[in-house]
Amino acid sequence: MARSLKKGPYVDQRLLDQLRGRKQGDKTVVKTWSRRATITPEMIGFTFGVHNGKDFVQVSVAEDMVGHKLGEFAATTKFFRHGGKMQKEMEQKEAAAKSDLTAGAAPAPVGKK
Repeated sequence: MARSLKKGPYVDQRLLDQLRGRKQGDKTVVKTWSRRATITPEMIGFTFGVHNGKDFVQVSVAEDMVGHKLGEFAATTKFFRHGGKMQKEMEQKEAAAKSDLTAGAAPAPVGKK
């Protein structure tokens, strides 16, 4: 559910206080746990370290990010791959093709038999 227009966007006050003492374009990372803070025009050019639950992900704020939340740019999950028999076979074929290329042999044709 969206925040009321009467209240305006939520911006962590401590985050704005940290930015007031810095020059725009300063490359030092501002660490924050406030993923829910809305990006405002004052934040353009700064780099934030947004906590994703494990690490701080560096987010450089650009003009087109204004109005979005900081947490949108720091994913909390990591995609590994889809599992299954077909996926393993495809990975084995790719690994074999790479090893053939590094050995100097001609690449094997990839496709259905």
